[in-house]
Amino acid sequence: MLRREFITLIGGAALTWPFAGHAQQADRMRRIGVLIGYTEDDPETKARLAAFRQRLEKRGWSDGRNVHIETRFAGSTSSKYEPLAKELVAAQPDVILAHTTRVATALQRESRAIPIVFVNVSDPIGAGFVANLARPGGNFTGVLQFEASVVGKWLAMLKEIAPRLERVALLANPKTTPFDYFLRAAEAAAPALSIKMVSSPVATADDIEHAIASLAGAPNGGLLLAPDGTTIQHRDRIVALVAKHRLPAVYPFDFFVKAGGLMSYGTDQNDMFRLAASYVDRILRGDKPADLPVQAPTKFETTVNIRTAKALDITVPPGLLVAADEVIE
Repeated sequence: MLRREFITLIGGAALTWPFAGHAQQADRMRRIGVLIGYTEDDPETKARLAAFRQRLEKRGWSDGRNVHIETRFAGSTSSKYEPLAKELVAAQPDVILAHTTRVATALQRESRAIPIVFVNVSDPIGAGFVANLARPGGNFTGVLQFEASVVGKWLAMLKEIAPRLERVALLANPKTTPFDYFLRAAEAAAPALSIKMVSSPVATADDIEHAIASLAGAPNGGLLLAPDGTTIQHRDRIVALVAKHRLPAVYPFDFFVKAGGLMSYGTDQNDMFRLAASYVDRILRGDKPADLPVQAPTKFETTVNIRTAKALDITVPPGLLVAADEVIE
């Protein structure tokens, strides 16, 4: 069973609103730009874009009828971000959906005027997208992916499932996620759990292999993945390496667990895209991003893979099983 409804607005603003008082849809074709930080053929990309379009249609926007959606895919190729951002901004859409911090940064360099709704961004204040969460103040607003405090939960889950744990490596690419944002929180939470944090910044598949092998070189190690486009791109390789070295690991998304990872704790990404679509709708109807509070997750999903636990000779504590929203057996 999955618990899916989990987002509330910062400051208590409601997710539902009357359409009265908003500008009515104009006869002209409206334009939405979308820049995705994953590849077009990634199953997660397809699922999230489908959720985005479905919510838009529910709000009255049909691609090809009264709105035109221009979508671009940057993937993990750093050279694509700037030209794709320039291309979308040059088309002067009414609003742009920015997926990931790296995408939002590229778009911010190109426009401080076009409304931009971000998703999969964890530190919008630190990145300079908004002045604060309650009143963003500029041309950005969106859906917060993770607050830094979530790291404490990830570490506690690792310690619960592997009580002898002594060292945990934080694995992510600093160019595609706010690495220091998560590392600082991890280093603050780790001492209470008698854990020493290991900083493991990576950029390539070779970096990932070396980091995991290095962690496995000493006993009682574990792995924590921050939400990051690079590790998502190489998720199958990471899951295989973690299994090879018999390491307990916690992931930010359930698709790692469905690919064979041990456990995850995170938000429903499809719902986050639906929420972003709701903000795109509000902007198309006349609302300003400066006045729309950044939405923050308040409920999360836990997924546990029992098959993987057995392969690692790990006994999953009953409390963790009871708390799990999904158990893969």
